[in-house]
Amino acid sequence: MTILIAAILIVSLLFISTERLTHINKAAVAVFASTLGWVLYVSFGADFVESQHMADYKSFLDGIQPNSVAVKQYIAKSIFLPYLGQAAAIVLFLLATMSIVNILHTNGCFDFLTIWIRTRNSRILLWKLTAFTFFLSANLDNITTIVLMLTVTNTILPRTKDRKLYGTMVLLAVIFGGALSVIGDPVGLVLWNKGAITASDYTMTMAIPCAIAWMLPTALVSLKLKSNIDIERPTLPYRGDDTNLKIWQRIVMLLVGIGGLWFIPTFTAITQLPPFLGALCTLSLLWIVNEVFNRSLFNAQKRRISYDDTPQKMQYNSIQQILYIIGVMLAVGVVTETGFMHWLSTEIDTLVGNVWIVGAMTALISTVLDSFASCVTMISLHEVTNAIPHYAVGGAYWKVLSFGTAVGGSILAVGSISGVIMMQMQGVSLNWYFRHITPLTLLSGVIAFVVLCLELTI
Repeated sequence: MTILIAAILIVSLLFISTERLTHINKAAVAVFASTLGWVLYVSFGADFVESQHMADYKSFLDGIQPNSVAVKQYIAKSIFLPYLGQAAAIVLFLLATMSIVNILHTNGCFDFLTIWIRTRNSRILLWKLTAFTFFLSANLDNITTIVLMLTVTNTILPRTKDRKLYGTMVLLAVIFGGALSVIGDPVGLVLWNKGAITASDYTMTMAIPCAIAWMLPTALVSLKLKSNIDIERPTLPYRGDDTNLKIWQRIVMLLVGIGGLWFIPTFTAITQLPPFLGALCTLSLLWIVNEVFNRSLFNAQKRRISYDDTPQKMQYNSIQQILYIIGVMLAVGVVTETGFMHWLSTEIDTLVGNVWIVGAMTALISTVLDSFASCVTMISLHEVTNAIPHYAVGGAYWKVLSFGTAVGGSILAVGSISGVIMMQMQGVSLNWYFRHITPLTLLSGVIAFVVLCLELTI
């Protein structure tokens, strides 16, 4: 049965990596695989529990005679719920940040971007756009950031050709901006919740490699651009009666929302509570400020949905990402409980025995398989232990895996959910991306990966 459950995960990963060919949503595949895996696990639960959790199971029985009902209750309460809790912590964090951005966007707090970024100088426009994206992605989840910034990009640029090129550069800024912090990418959140990394140390280690991976291809592309570019007229979007806020009120909301996200690592360090509680606290404060500032509109029932569909795009893509994250984490969890991951980690340590090579292999896998799925699978191979330096808190293994999957996700774009969204919104084909962008991301990714390795060995 262990082989069957592991085979289900492997087949599901194959379907996830070939989503563009099969046209089967990866979230649906992940959820189905996790459900089927846990059903099979429960059906043969006695064997797994006796081999993996015998001492804890005896304590759970407390003298009661073992039976099928007791085994299922033990699995549900003591095995399944912890994995569900881990997935829920990531999901609640993403829901909170998605809601924060939704409130800020609806109230026009990002409207200044379309004015501040606009310029006819193509190189300055590229650097402004990607620099702000890089900064924003380090503070928000990648899905929210890519939808928001591509909407800004398409508002500025009228030509499809320009939207493709600038959109791909925005994607790189999103991927490596997200890899810069523990709250910017779900992979960082998983490692943070696992206790494998600390927020400040992780960011300091990732700063230079992430900057190289973003800035080097951006600089190479900027050298090929013409001096001027066609842009749309600089006008703020019309919002009708959906907001009536003054500039200072929008600034206050922006400071509460983004500033609250900055405070989450400190909140977690002080209270030792999960990061999603800090995100929910920030959301609640922003929610209260929103209610106070828009009280007249709410009382008069004037607030209405704007013509702008950006919040709807964020919600739709975020819901898919949430289901996908739940499915992947539960699917990997059930395989881990069979003992297969322990066997696999032993085999990898025996055959490879080098975290840098494992990181490079993970990057290679992430070029075609979603970076989150590949990284979560590799993370599950080892537990955090201070007995082995590479697997200790802040150890090289965790950082190499995280950055390796980011590099892999940027090489073909299809290796990340953000990349798939960019290709859909900008009309970028895999062939176009491979010919124009992949050589740049491959070069910058290798250089940045070498820099990370040097940082971790010195």
